Amino acid sequence: MELMCKPLVLVTLLFPILAFALPECNFPAIFNFGDSNSDTGALQSMFGQNAAPAPNGETYFHFPAGRLCDGRLIIDFIAEDLDIPHLSPFLDSTGTNFSHGANYATIGSTIRRQNTTIFQSGYSPISLDVQYAEFNNFLTKFQIIRQKGDVFKNMFPAEYTFSSALYVFDIGQNDLSAGFQLNMSPEEVRNYIPNVISWFTPIIKKVYALGGRTFWIHNTGPVGCLPYILDTKAITAAQMDKHGCAATYNDVSQYFNQKLKEAVIQLRKDLPLAAITYVDIYSVKYSLVARSKELGFSDPFLVCCGYGGKYNFNNAMKCGKTKTVNGTKIVFAKSCEDPSSQINWDGTHYTETANKWVYSQIADGAYSDPPVPLKMACHRKEDLTQMYL
Repeated sequence: MELMCKPLVLVTLLFPILAFALPECNFPAIFNFGDSNSDTGALQSMFGQNAAPAPNGETYFHFPAGRLCDGRLIIDFIAEDLDIPHLSPFLDSTGTNFSHGANYATIGSTIRRQNTTIFQSGYSPISLDVQYAEFNNFLTKFQIIRQKGDVFKNMFPAEYTFSSALYVFDIGQNDLSAGFQLNMSPEEVRNYIPNVISWFTPIIKKVYALGGRTFWIHNTGPVGCLPYILDTKAITAAQMDKHGCAATYNDVSQYFNQKLKEAVIQLRKDLPLAAITYVDIYSVKYSLVARSKELGFSDPFLVCCGYGGKYNFNNAMKCGKTKTVNGTKIVFAKSCEDPSSQINWDGTHYTETANKWVYSQIADGAYSDPPVPLKMACHRKEDLTQMYL
């Protein structure tokens, strides 16, 4: 039995070596699906500057750039690492260029549809199935538009791009938050997670059916480490872990991630030509919180852009909001003096510096299954295994 196990152990250890022996993938484009963790301006295109008001964007873009962050998101660092321009939101009609892909992510998006309007709950009507519909529409129309020539030819991708592109998925956090917002217990939210995943897998299959072959799928981060949870929920001492996060809420994130990984394993069987990488964002973000002082950050739960309270967070006075008090005084939920010293930007999202650190940890495949770098993600796990065997 011992001899039978050794090859499997060696294959796991040799994956990074084998990956570097293969040629780098040439990703001509990125198509991204997700929520506010990767929205580069879709909701702002729909509802104007109030969707992501100043001081959002102040560090890198120096103006509100549609991102809930002081600067760049993980998807921006992915694009930069692949020498691809920052992705234009599919819903933006001003200054957009889709020659290197498109971004369908929207602030407030969920995997499964919500039964409320964005004005009631804050969750976007652009759920994952709608994002897929947008992508399908794009795929249907791009050749017609491109054939017009002139500027249109340079604004849309060549046909081969779709099968060679990188398809990124970073969505699911809001499906958990939606339940917590309705005052569901962690156990009640946990119970509907299998249904959420059942909405996710068909989308991957549909993109595959349209020619997508390389999928880079992020799991969800530790929601129990987010100030908005710590501030709005009655967290008891028994529910806290040694690093100050709400363990019972993180358990829900981990259960979601378990079911997502099971779905990815099955998708590899169902989609034999696909290279599917599962990226453990949870472990990286939790490590960032746990090691915050070691890494040069301040209190990991202190919000940079907010107003009042233990965490500088007020759910009724979020980043960039103004309020008139006693008819005269205006309070502005502004950013902190040095966003680069803090992990959390607005109670839910990370600062650019934190996002950059997270990307630096996942880029080389150390937190991925299979453990291959982003630039090697087009190589299937089965092919890497076969190289050794």
